[in-house]
Amino acid sequence: MDFYDLDLNDKVLDALDDMNFTDTTPIQEHAIPPILDGKDVMGVAQTGTGKTAAYLLPMLSRLADGGFPHNAINCIIMSPTRELAQQIDSAMQGFAYYLDNVSSVAVYGGNDGIRYEQEKRAMQSGVDVVIATPGRLISHLNLGNIDLSRVSFFILDEADRMLDMGFCDDILQIAKTLPKERQTIMFSATMPGDILNLAHSILRNPVEVKLAVSKPAENIRQSAYLCYEPQKLMVVKRIFEQEPPRRVIIFVGSKKKTKELAISIIRAGYNARAMHSDLSQAERDEVMYLFRSGKIDVLVATDIVARGIDIDDIAIVINFDVPRDEEDYVHRIGRTARAGRGGRAVTLVNEKDMHYFRQIEQFLEKEIRKEQMPEEFGETPSYHSKSKQKRSHRYHNNRKGKGKKYVKKPNR
Repeated sequence: MDFYDLDLNDKVLDALDDMNFTDTTPIQEHAIPPILDGKDVMGVAQTGTGKTAAYLLPMLSRLADGGFPHNAINCIIMSPTRELAQQIDSAMQGFAYYLDNVSSVAVYGGNDGIRYEQEKRAMQSGVDVVIATPGRLISHLNLGNIDLSRVSFFILDEADRMLDMGFCDDILQIAKTLPKERQTIMFSATMPGDILNLAHSILRNPVEVKLAVSKPAENIRQSAYLCYEPQKLMVVKRIFEQEPPRRVIIFVGSKKKTKELAISIIRAGYNARAMHSDLSQAERDEVMYLFRSGKIDVLVATDIVARGIDIDDIAIVINFDVPRDEEDYVHRIGRTARAGRGGRAVTLVNEKDMHYFRQIEQFLEKEIRKEQMPEEFGETPSYHSKSKQKRSHRYHNNRKGKGKKYVKKPNR
């Protein structure tokens, strides 16, 4: 569908012309009309599907058409991280280029007192759109720096990530300060039970727009190594020996392992840094700047960077730990092969994670190629194909030379 087929404001369409945006993505095609009609919307779509434009374009069109109070905050957009808030703000500047009567400010933590005062003045002057992280907005609310009594749009981006980061209570507290007669729009990459509970709490008869999680791009070369946990670092070093690392993200399952692995890679002579939620905002900004600018080659990270961060030239994604959810796998490896480039995704699978890796293969409807482990690394776990798994819930532990009962774990 062409954007001109939607009832968007002419000035918004002019901005889209300048940006060479012509055709809608599926999430935009299905979400924009009900938002323009003033209905609450619950959207389920993964990163990279165009969901930011799916809510910004109709919201800006409605503000541009008029009928909303002047010198008042008309829209609150919630973001889980500072990085995503900055990206939303950047998109906002482009889409609202010709809207002289629509203003915005991004509000997030991790900066100095001067920035805080600038946020305060902007909100008290009645900026139209506030793009905020939950903690920072709560801080301004508690100090009486912001009046939300006339807000017409309440938008939550990456709601599942906000709940994962412990912001549920903050979101509910913010929602209580808003007018009941508002339009609420919520986007999430996944729809677990806690997201459904949040939706029932803050949305009214929402239109549901759900896109199936798309498969990874065909230009991602996916492979896996079957290895025991102590062999994983050996595999990473061997990969780097064969292909000197440049623009590599390694995803790890916990903050503790992220820190330890980054230190091990640095000791091996590679330029690496860790990225996790224990870092302050200033530290996270520094790490991302160094990685984006090419001053570090390897980013060792938890899933904090799996979504919402646009870095187009990632060469390799390594899953040091198998993600517990198939959609997380897609989000992780989706960091590579962007903007038409090729890319590589490698997953290290130990004997405890084979069940989760089989689920990923079933979701992808294909078996991922298993790389041959170097003989000098020693014995490795064996892996049953999907067909064999149906006949027997057993795997072989080659170190002990005997079968071991495989207990199927529930989905998480």
